[in-house]
Amino acid sequence: MFFEYPKLLWLLVVPALLVLHYIYLELADRHPHLRVSTSVPWMAGGRSIMSVIRHIPFVLRTFAMVLIVIAIARPRSSEEMERIDTEGIDIILAMDVSTSMLARDLTPDRINASKDIAIEFISQRPTDRMGIVVFAGESFTQCPLTTDRATLINLMKEVQTDLIEDGTAIGNGLATAVARMKDSDAKSRVVILLTDGVNNRGEISPQMAAEIAKTYGVRVYTIGVGKEGMAPYPVMTPWGVEIQNVKVEIDEALLSEIAESTGGRYFRATDNTKLAEIYSEINKMEKARTTVDSFPVYKELFGRYALAALLAILLELVFNWFIIRRFV
Repeated sequence: MFFEYPKLLWLLVVPALLVLHYIYLELADRHPHLRVSTSVPWMAGGRSIMSVIRHIPFVLRTFAMVLIVIAIARPRSSEEMERIDTEGIDIILAMDVSTSMLARDLTPDRINASKDIAIEFISQRPTDRMGIVVFAGESFTQCPLTTDRATLINLMKEVQTDLIEDGTAIGNGLATAVARMKDSDAKSRVVILLTDGVNNRGEISPQMAAEIAKTYGVRVYTIGVGKEGMAPYPVMTPWGVEIQNVKVEIDEALLSEIAESTGGRYFRATDNTKLAEIYSEINKMEKARTTVDSFPVYKELFGRYALAALLAILLELVFNWFIIRRFV
């Protein structure tokens, strides 16, 4: 707390002088007296209650004066507040939904593990616009750029492998993601492209899609999903679905080339933990730049002192009218 007009506190000298004057009058021999043969009866009776409560009005009046002086000195309090201006980041999650994403080298399988961790990533970035693009033999936009986290998460949950024709069109997926943000005015534009295969479909080559991304200033992080070597995969047989080991083929050279040419980075996720760590690392690298301005917020306190002074004056009146007069 501080005072806007601290020099006015010198007025506290007035109630201080009044207190000294009151004490002087009380100590001076100014009271009427009566000469008696003995003072024993009066001494035995002790001090009356009137001798105590008769000082209360003066105390209340003096207290009110002190509070009034404090109030007119304008007491205030302040605290530091921060205003944070966040630069928006637009992020498109481009996810492979080819049937190979049903492989079970991640728990419960690649696509569900990718969805769960992507949903957690979405929840950690409440200030950014995000969207979803899915691709297999073709590509389409599952959700355009939005800040509606509930809708985005619900649409991510609906992603599955039988949405479109099978295959792996990495170039088409990346080109569609870039197209969703080419008109964006965000300071930073990012595509997180997740796939578990080799490009084998699509009208646009991955290299051309990467050039388009670079032209529009879109940074691409690529993630290859799947263990090294073999992975368990559900295969339909005449006897039903059986789990068989199939070879894992990820074009890491291509994914690295796409990431490096756009200023991004390539990651390999061989299990759920590694995939979660990758999203966590991307989350740290793509933190929005913030401008923090500190400024004081003032709170006026004179009102509470003025109210207390008014209450003290009212109590003095109550004592004078209903208590002091009753004993006089």
